Amino acid sequence: MKILSVSSRTENFGLTRPYAIAFAQTASVENVVLEVRTAGGEVALGAAAPEARVTGETHEACAAALDERALSWLIGRDARETAKLCREACERLPDTPAALAAVDMALHDLLAQRLGMPLVDLLGRAHEALPTSITIGIKGLKETLAEADEYLARGFTILKVKTGLDLEEDLERLRRLREKVGPRVLIRVDANQGYTPEETARFFERSAPLDLEFVEQPLKADAVAAIRALPDSWRKRIAADESMHDETDALDLAAPDPACGIFNIKLMKCGGIRPALRIAAIAETAGIELMWGCMDESRISIAAALHAAFASPATRYLDLDGSLDLARDVADGGFVLEGGVMRTNGAPGLGLRLTG
Repeated sequence: MKILSVSSRTENFGLTRPYAIAFAQTASVENVVLEVRTAGGEVALGAAAPEARVTGETHEACAAALDERALSWLIGRDARETAKLCREACERLPDTPAALAAVDMALHDLLAQRLGMPLVDLLGRAHEALPTSITIGIKGLKETLAEADEYLARGFTILKVKTGLDLEEDLERLRRLREKVGPRVLIRVDANQGYTPEETARFFERSAPLDLEFVEQPLKADAVAAIRALPDSWRKRIAADESMHDETDALDLAAPDPACGIFNIKLMKCGGIRPALRIAAIAETAGIELMWGCMDESRISIAAALHAAFASPATRYLDLDGSLDLARDVADGGFVLEGGVMRTNGAPGLGLRLTG
């Protein structure tokens, strides 16, 4: 199963619904799409969605790392040696985790295709299906409620609301949203590091009647000590995102006592499926639940995240809506989304097909 060629290209994806979070506004995104072909005719896919404000990786650095000349070391290698090749990729791409993730997922895709089975089954399936949240950015009350109506009409039952710019406005939006959707719809919050420790305490105290599912990254990424100082009941409902990139972060957050109750694993932060599952093992051992998240990404990398998520017993939450607002994509397949519930599609590998 010799690798015959490696190629990549940048794709600019406009968003059908531009949005704001606590530290940015976004109207379009750039992904780098990777194709790996074997002498036997298999075509595997990977995709990178770098985010300089989260991982320090610029698009330019990511694209350079995935250039066919930079990846020439893969040519002629046996794709069945997936673990070895992923280790080597990690050594060669230490500063570009999104690029590393693209290589990692393509290599896993190749191996599972050759074995004729969905990647999640090769990894050891723990879940068949789970619901995903869908995200409402920071916007006015009227827009927030209208967007919620649209998503509920499409079958979603979990709303993730971005906050972090103004505590009072955040609480009012959430209060009105809860009034509108009632108790059966789950609401989770992502503050994207937007609150101080004092604001975080006020948020938990004043949002208690709203029955929020959990709060993602209320404090700055390096404010782990401040998170640990919060009451245990609050910490268990905090999901670490910007504070939790890789296995080292996972160990720091998990011991001696867990700083939070949930890890948000993103392939673009940690470098792909292999390191993600090592983080998942740490979480499982420490009794920490997992949410699997994403950037604005092609369904290529969303599918990879879903296969990895379903291979971990610690997985409890999905936030894999990153491809839904793309005005176009370059692949289809990979997963099935019905009524807000995600499943793999049963095809070999990641189950993807290039369309453009």
